[in-house]
Amino acid sequence: MNIKLNKPIIFLDLEATGLSIGSDRIVEICLLKLNIDNSTETKTQRINPEMPIPDVVSQIHGIYDKDVIDCQTFKQAAPELLRFIGNADFAGYNSNKYDIPLLAEEFLRAELDFDLEGRKLVDVQNIFHFMEPRNLSAAYKFYCNKPLVNAHSAEADVIATFEIFKAQIQRYEGVEVEDAKGNRSVPIVNDIPKLSELTSKSKNADLAGRIVFNEKGEEVFAFGKHKDKSVIEVFKKEPSYYTWMMQGDFPLYTKKILTQIRLKMK
Repeated sequence: MNIKLNKPIIFLDLEATGLSIGSDRIVEICLLKLNIDNSTETKTQRINPEMPIPDVVSQIHGIYDKDVIDCQTFKQAAPELLRFIGNADFAGYNSNKYDIPLLAEEFLRAELDFDLEGRKLVDVQNIFHFMEPRNLSAAYKFYCNKPLVNAHSAEADVIATFEIFKAQIQRYEGVEVEDAKGNRSVPIVNDIPKLSELTSKSKNADLAGRIVFNEKGEEVFAFGKHKDKSVIEVFKKEPSYYTWMMQGDFPLYTKKILTQIRLKMK
C-alpha cells in the first residue's frame, strides 16, 4: 500500500556508544527516505564517535572501535546527512525519546543549525504500544509474521520499522477503539500529522522533556525546584537560573530552546 504524504518522511535508526543524549555519540546511522511518490532512498553510514565504544555496548550492536576508526566523524558527515534529510518529517522506533534527540544533539555539536520546527514526528513504537499494549523483534514477528534477522544493526532495524509501520496502517486504519473512560475513536489513519499527534505522548518544548507546554500553551519547567512554573516567569524573577542551565550538563537542544524563550522576553 502507499503512504499518503505531502512531503518526504525519514525513517531513522541510530547505533551509539550508549544511551545518554548529552554525552554519547553515534557510531552508525541509517536513514530511509520515503518520498511523496512512495519511492525510497536509503543512506547507511558508520561514524567515528571520537571516543571509545564500551565493550558491553559493542556486544549489543556488533560495532567495535576497530570498525569505525577510519570512518568520518559526525562533523565531517553532517553536511551530507543534512542535505539528504532536507525538510522531511521523521519516523522511527522509540525515535521521539532517543534517535531524534541524539541526532539533533550531534548536529548542534557539529555547529549546524538543526531545527524540528515544521517537522512531524511519528513514533512507530507508540502506535504499536497504543494498539497492541508489547520490542522491535516482537513487533516484526507480530505484524510481518517473520523473525527479525540481524537485530541491532541500524539498516535491519530501520527496514523492519518501515515494514511494521506499513503493516500497522493496513491493520488498524478505520479500527475503532475504546479508552478507559468509555470514549470510542478511530485513532489510526493514513495521515502523518495525525499519527504524529497520536504518538507524541507529551507536549515537549524541547526534545529531552525538560521543558513542556502547559494547558495554556506556555513553556514550563518539567523538573527541579521550578517544576510546573513558567520559564518566562522564572527567568524574570531569577535571571541566574538561565545562566545556570546554560552552563550545566543539559542537552544543546534544550539550551537552544531556552535561548529562544529568553529572546522572546526581549
